[in-house]
Amino acid sequence: MQLPKYSMGIGDRFGREGQAQLEAVQRAERQGVLIAPVWNKSHREHTIVGSRPGDVRAEADAACRAAGWTGPHFVDADHISLGTVDAFLDSSDFFTIDVADCIGTPPAPDDLARFVARHQTDTGLIEVPGLDAPLLITAAMAADAGRKFLRAVEEAGRIYRRIEAAKGPGRFVTEVSMDETDRPQTPAELYLILAAIADEGIPAQTVAPRFSGRFNKGVDYVGQVGQFAREFREDVAILGLARRRFAPSEDLKLSVHSGSDKFSLYGPMRQVLRELDAGIHLKTAGTTWLEELIGLALAGGDGLRIAQDVYAAALVRLDELTAPYASVVDIRPSALPPAEEVRGWDGPTLAAALRHDPACPRFNPSLRQLLHVGYKVAAEMGPRFTDALAEHADAIAANVIENLYERHIRPLFLGA
Repeated sequence: MQLPKYSMGIGDRFGREGQAQLEAVQRAERQGVLIAPVWNKSHREHTIVGSRPGDVRAEADAACRAAGWTGPHFVDADHISLGTVDAFLDSSDFFTIDVADCIGTPPAPDDLARFVARHQTDTGLIEVPGLDAPLLITAAMAADAGRKFLRAVEEAGRIYRRIEAAKGPGRFVTEVSMDETDRPQTPAELYLILAAIADEGIPAQTVAPRFSGRFNKGVDYVGQVGQFAREFREDVAILGLARRRFAPSEDLKLSVHSGSDKFSLYGPMRQVLRELDAGIHLKTAGTTWLEELIGLALAGGDGLRIAQDVYAAALVRLDELTAPYASVVDIRPSALPPAEEVRGWDGPTLAAALRHDPACPRFNPSLRQLLHVGYKVAAEMGPRFTDALAEHADAIAANVIENLYERHIRPLFLGA
């Protein structure tokens, strides 16, 4: 089971926008670009909204049948661990193995010694197509990388073999996530991580490294775009080298997490992908739920009141809602308007504050990030919220399509 060159993780908190998301992908297909849709949802998200992994499979398959989509599509068990993977085995065919908790845990001394000895032939200067300077690997660098990452890769191997035993070899896509660490991996570290992944026999098709800067939920990249572009080029080139030397997968490519709304990065990413003829997996999540809120606000009446009520409750529960996402939100409490003020807004005013349009003077990044993680409040509303989604489905779908196609797919995959 192989991913195409381009793929996109499409999150859908409440499982209502599958057809709209697929329509955005189909528009790209009509422009000659195949992007495999990958419906992704994590154990945490399922727990919060009360859904099950099988619900995501049902949504994805139903959307593809309704749209007549015959291209590849996948269902991602997002950020699974050994403790959570079993619930996803029946319904998922894409597994994002998250071993962040093991990064920095020292491996057994014998395992480290074997790793360093095994890769003595990889030391020295290595020419890397796509980079101006050769890559330097020393035995000391291999030992340092092993001490930090080898235990995490070994854990990924255990999880991979658990999945393989249940589903069979070659019947699912594997991603290894290394993005939740304290600093970006150097090119040498990424090379050695990929060597360790190959040693473990993990046929990883996507790898998520850590980049400089902040990838906050639902808003643009915070950091030096030029530095990101250099790191992105280095990582794409290193993956190309690893494909030739280790062959963990013939289609190994980068996965960029929290990739939604990173508008300032799509141009530089596209340039590197074209120059190095590389693929990409872009993970987006949460923006679909925000488009639902925008649609309800613009509908007025009870739809607007629901959006206002969600904001009011989220404001009171700020610490609770942001705690699980502390590393990927950056909210200024002083920038959050009082609930009483928001209750006085009309639909277009609330939509303008929430929609990610940096050129709009009403856009409020802190409000958007709070509501991004505030989907728990809507889930607790039960039928009041989901019935409103059904009532205003057409208007919401139009927002979902425009957001995914115009703001994400076109600039990254079509160059517009």
